[in-house]
Amino acid sequence: MGSFSIWHWMVVLLVVLLLFGSGKVSGLMGDFAKGIKSFKKNMAEEGDASMEATAADRPAGTIAPPGTAVPPVRETVTRHG
Repeated sequence: MGSFSIWHWMVVLLVVLLLFGSGKVSGLMGDFAKGIKSFKKNMAEEGDASMEATAADRPAGTIAPPGTAVPPVRETVTRHG
């Protein structure tokens, strides 16, 4: 009862092809395969240089530390008249 017959899968395939078209489905599967290959290639590499940045290589922070007040920006209102 829990499995589908070959006819059920043929109907599902036909509906998918009718909705998306054969070119869109084949392009999507090609992009999916490229993504999997790229993922496997990156997982197989020993070390990634972008992930091994030292403290000297990191950019200096520009965020004010907690407790320091930043003066609010005031806008000047001009009336033309």
